Amino acid sequence: MKSKNIAIISFISGVLFALGLGIAGMTQPQKIIAFLDVFGAWDPSLVFVMLSGIGIHFIAYRLIRKRQSPIFSTEWHVPTKTEITPALIVGAIIFGIGWGLGGFCPGPAVVALASFKAKPFVFVFSMLLGMFLFHLVDSKLKIRK
Repeated sequence: MKSKNIAIISFISGVLFALGLGIAGMTQPQKIIAFLDVFGAWDPSLVFVMLSGIGIHFIAYRLIRKRQSPIFSTEWHVPTKTEITPALIVGAIIFGIGWGLGGFCPGPAVVALASFKAKPFVFVFSMLLGMFLFHLVDSKLKIRK
């Protein structure tokens, strides 16, 4: 398939994902922080968003994998690594801390840039800086294998 077609499909997928995040309110940090406040003003709406995504993926993945190959590629590209490494654990902890403190995870933060508010820009900048710094450290220490 031509790279132009893949780019168009990727763009449409990204727009649909962004719309879903926006409609569900997941680009609002206060919703995420309220979800994490289980002993205060807990907002369970994130549970429904997660369960909806998991349910759709659970069914769609099984249906799609019955095909010989993907619609837009000649072969399946499924991750094969299954081990839990220290780098994975540390990364998950850093992700969780950032999510809890900022109220954003990467997808919703990028979508929230459209609001032109400072908080998403600070978060995305910090996230990109963290990725860059990890790349520098990893190039020296070989954290990833």
